[in-house]
Amino acid sequence: MSIRLADFQLRTMGELHNAMEDNSISNIVLKSPTGSGKTILLTHFMNEYIMSHKNIVFVWLTPGKAELEKQSKLKMDKYIHNSKTKLLPDIMTAGFEDGDCCFINWEKLTKKGNTAISGSERDNFYDKIDKALDNGLEFKIIIDESHQNFTEKSDTLVQMFKTNKIIRCSATPKIDQKAKLINISESEVISAGLITKLLVINENFPKLVETDNETTYLLDKALDKQKELKQRYVDLGLDINPLIIVQLPNNSEDLRFEVERYFESKGINYENDLALRISGLHINNENIEEKNSNQIALIMKLAVATGWDCPRASILVKLRENMNEDFEIQTIGRIRRMPEAKHYNDDLLDSCYLYTLDEKFTAGVKESMGDKALNRTTLFLKNEYKDIKLVKEQRGVVYDTKDSRRTLNVIASFLKEEYSLNGNKSVNQQKLKDNQFIFNDNVLATALTGSSLVEDLSNDNNLDKINFQLNYDLSKLGREYLNCVTKIGKEIRFDYVTTNKILTFLFSNKVPYAKKLLDLTTRQLYTFVINNFELLKHCFRDAMYKDIKEAEQIALDLHKISTKPFIIPRSINFTYDSTKKVQSVYSKNVYDGYLSSAEVRSQSEKLFEKYCEKSSSVDWFYKNGDKGEEYLSIVYPDNSNFYKLFYPDYIISVNGELWIIETKGSFSRYGESNDIDNFTPKKFNELKRYLKDNNLKGGVVRFDEDSNELCICLDNYNEDIHSDSWLILSDIIK
Repeated sequence: MSIRLADFQLRTMGELHNAMEDNSISNIVLKSPTGSGKTILLTHFMNEYIMSHKNIVFVWLTPGKAELEKQSKLKMDKYIHNSKTKLLPDIMTAGFEDGDCCFINWEKLTKKGNTAISGSERDNFYDKIDKALDNGLEFKIIIDESHQNFTEKSDTLVQMFKTNKIIRCSATPKIDQKAKLINISESEVISAGLITKLLVINENFPKLVETDNETTYLLDKALDKQKELKQRYVDLGLDINPLIIVQLPNNSEDLRFEVERYFESKGINYENDLALRISGLHINNENIEEKNSNQIALIMKLAVATGWDCPRASILVKLRENMNEDFEIQTIGRIRRMPEAKHYNDDLLDSCYLYTLDEKFTAGVKESMGDKALNRTTLFLKNEYKDIKLVKEQRGVVYDTKDSRRTLNVIASFLKEEYSLNGNKSVNQQKLKDNQFIFNDNVLATALTGSSLVEDLSNDNNLDKINFQLNYDLSKLGREYLNCVTKIGKEIRFDYVTTNKILTFLFSNKVPYAKKLLDLTTRQLYTFVINNFELLKHCFRDAMYKDIKEAEQIALDLHKISTKPFIIPRSINFTYDSTKKVQSVYSKNVYDGYLSSAEVRSQSEKLFEKYCEKSSSVDWFYKNGDKGEEYLSIVYPDNSNFYKLFYPDYIISVNGELWIIETKGSFSRYGESNDIDNFTPKKFNELKRYLKDNNLKGGVVRFDEDSNELCICLDNYNEDIHSDSWLILSDIIK
């Protein structure tokens, strides 16, 4: 079974590869929200790394009693064919071998009396490590759920591997300032549809809760929500049974019996639709992770914190005293997965729900999840805007429109324009040399030498540079080449095979190509790509968005685009910052009760909303979402002809005419651009097309810090704020 990785997972793999190749980095911290597909990501990373390196063994260490090591091994076996995975018994029998990925529970291994590390007639575990090291194997360590019970004994175990690379993974890692931090943001995982958009806490509770039985009150709320969610799935024709998790305090048998009696009174019991999961006792847990399994509720204790995934779990009733922040985040994470790894464009189904009267716990969740968790309300569309209709564009059923032949031509044209190359290969080589490209039959590397104060290390002017020449044989070069090509390919969303073809056509003497730039032998190609990896990576990426004279203009294939009616969503989950001093209601927003403290908003967005509210010409404004089928989207292509979607920020009415506005980063007071979106020009072109096709007006709005004015570009996009393309917004929309 194969699986398609999300963009953020591919980006993270690239960062992991870079950190592994950086000799100055020994410790890597991967901060990964629960539900981000961390195991899938890391197993793919291990497989790619092993493919491009010899004599490597990965050791994946897991904590706890949940047999997480077996679950992780099974996932790698399922999604990566022919992977060499092992558990501790396999290691004790066969030892460590090149290309192994070994999954070990460190708590079991370090437990007193474990025969694997005690002396015996056979080799013990430490002997297996020593034998592997003697055979020239290198260990790379992954510590999963590194925040949990990683003791001095565990650290001693890690030191036995004599590794130079340790990857520590957790949703709530202990941050080491000396370590390389790789962070997967929650927003990235939400955008990929893997986890819920929002956590809803105590929904529709009154300001004062009066009850003589907290347990019954909370369970009533949870059961009502479960029925509501279930009915919505039925309405959509989906066979999904939402699961309630009831989390108990430790040593609370009386409370457990009370919960059981409550469910029994509702006809929910262990015979059919109630499950129990506590240490040493699992009742009715069979197939509970399946999206349509019959269990309605699960009573559990700490077992939910680690190593248990149930994507249909969407409701948590928390009946316990406050614990530390780390555990709270992990527990909440268990109800944030989407049952089908996608959003349903339905606020009800795209949220998860927490019910608790534990004030300390709620405060802890707010701190860890951000204001999104609590500063939230539902806003409803005003009646007068319910008939507004537009057309939204989407990619068709076959939306993988990447064109490898076109990409090859685009990159060739980009390199020709960027470095003034032509058909003369030797002249091209000299021009590339003049632009810092390296040509050598061996791999070159540099290092620094000298002395410096620690605070001065960022400035290496007082250090001397020394060079290394690595005389690899062709086999070793091939592995390094594969590693580099794979990472270059990630910049343009192509796999190794396609990226290798592009590089071969451009630079190798092995195949003919009219736009060939160099004429390198196999060894020269390998060293050229390895030595110029960073330069080539940036060239490939830049070629995807820059205007290229020789490249033919891309015309969108309308057969690969579908259009659907767009109406403004009837309600939204509105998040805002309640700590802001100003909490004005924007009366011109299409939603009733829309506040000036709306979050998350960029500086340009905040200024634009304020402008709309005050402008006499603006009738109303709507803030579009940035992901999801329910929002207004427009298709645009990159230079590989890969179709992307962008979601313009605002729809506004100006004196009765509809405008579409995209806001971008400001211009500094020196005229420098603070726009981090390299694709803005391409988005602008397709926005113009969309506006023309639909008889609308609009443009791109940016804030100019020098004039302290919002400016708008209507016709021809230009990065120079001083050009005639940019007009003062107040002169256009008064």
